[in-house]
Amino acid sequence: MPKAKGKASKKKKASSTRRRAWRAPNAKGKRLLIVESPTKAKTLRFYLGDDFVVMASMGHVKDLPPDELGVDLERGFEPKYQILKGKEGVLKRLKAAAREAREILLGSDPDREGEAIAHHIAEELRGETQAPIRRVLFYEITREEVRRAVEEPGEIDERKVQSQQARRILDRLVGYTVSPVLWQAVRRGLSAGRVQTVALRILAERERQIRAFVPKPFWVVKARFSKGGVEFWAEHPVKFEAREEAEELAQSLRGARFRVAAYQASEREILPPPPLKTSTLQQECSSRYGFSPSKTMFIAQKLYEG
Repeated sequence: MPKAKGKASKKKKASSTRRRAWRAPNAKGKRLLIVESPTKAKTLRFYLGDDFVVMASMGHVKDLPPDELGVDLERGFEPKYQILKGKEGVLKRLKAAAREAREILLGSDPDREGEAIAHHIAEELRGETQAPIRRVLFYEITREEVRRAVEEPGEIDERKVQSQQARRILDRLVGYTVSPVLWQAVRRGLSAGRVQTVALRILAERERQIRAFVPKPFWVVKARFSKGGVEFWAEHPVKFEAREEAEELAQSLRGARFRVAAYQASEREILPPPPLKTSTLQQECSSRYGFSPSKTMFIAQKLYEG
């Protein structure tokens, strides 16, 4: 009896697995909306009703190859995008739905990454359907905003696509050329970022300039004048490398009479500094009192608690 029960259980499990297998949605004559997240797709499906088929791309579908540079340095840094491993099935399902849809809306996130995702999906779908492919932007997931967005579609912003592509190419160029140097100099596994690497170089070059700087003392001659209750200082334009020369000039000017050749009066508005936020509070406490960030936040928390 136990064996028979076990066999029946296995058959039941296999049957359940078959029932859960993916089926292409019935998109015939409907509007196909493609977003990034399955959770968001479920919510939008509820808001939009039966006239829409809502599917998820699960993020990016194309990227530079992981095992090579993927950028043609001889042809204007042209990227060599390929379908991401594991996304072939996702694209197959999207293409199947696109062939039956009357309109395709790309609703990936409203940033440059989302724009690149929409661009790559559109590239893959254009050869599969004659339906128009448009871009929709969701800034909040409410019924009113969602319905407004799908009724006012636009076009893919190629400037954002190029911005994301430039960032991705720089990531690859810096990562693939600088990271191996880090592995040899420090340890394996480290990666060089496009922003941090350049910033570190600027800091290193500046530090070399500071260390190579040889200070040279100089002297200036200043005089204080008073006329009609108004006092002001004037400085001789020449900076003297020898103290004796400055003292000699100062001595020759003592007791001399001067005439103001020209002056200019002006008004300027000095705005108060903006209120402190966390980062500027930590900077001020560090420069003024030598506090560490953790000490500053501890004191701020105590002040807040009274």
